[in-house]
Amino acid sequence: MTLHAAHARVATPTSERYVTRLCKHFAHKVEVERGEGHGRIAFPFGTCTLDAEPDTLVMRVEGDDAEAVSRLEDVVTRHLHGFVPAGESLAVTWTA
Repeated sequence: MTLHAAHARVATPTSERYVTRLCKHFAHKVEVERGEGHGRIAFPFGTCTLDAEPDTLVMRVEGDDAEAVSRLEDVVTRHLHGFVPAGESLAVTWTA
């Protein structure tokens, strides 16, 4: 079976903080692996990998079909935006 995937590169000077916060948040619900500057979240419908690069948060989602990828994009983006401090914003654009 071919995996479907998408990725996003989000400009932020605090990329490692977002990797940590997303992993800690989802660890209460699903399996999460986290290392320095890296995370992997295993949802029932696909996976999300997170990498902190200097000034960039790199996110990749993979699922069995386009619907799963779309759902992953939505879930990860909504939760990421929930961690953004008031007065700041992050531009998240997913590409295949």
